[in-house]
Amino acid sequence: MDMVSLDNISYNSQGLIPAIVQDIRSKAVLMMAWMNAESLWLTITSGKAHFWSRSRQKLWMKGETSGNTLLVCDIFVDCDQDALLLMVKPSGPACHTGHTSCFFRHLEKENVR
Repeated sequence: MDMVSLDNISYNSQGLIPAIVQDIRSKAVLMMAWMNAESLWLTITSGKAHFWSRSRQKLWMKGETSGNTLLVCDIFVDCDQDALLLMVKPSGPACHTGHTSCFFRHLEKENVR
């Protein structure tokens, strides 16, 4: 397996990288959030998923208020090194609405071309 150095991660112009979160057991995609270098480092060193809130302009740990943390088992980097895939063991629902996944809505077919 190829390894990628933290120095080679490609952040966007805002210093962020998208992070897709997937349940390591069920393979369900749970959520997508943004990470910056600090949240990625906190995730690596703590083993729990940390992200950057664009709306609040601050770091946050998933589950810091709900208790529904994400234990990070592995982190993959895509071929362009500009997106991450976090493989996790969730301790509860990933979505703030209480759904297991943030991806619980279907797009209406007439809107798909």
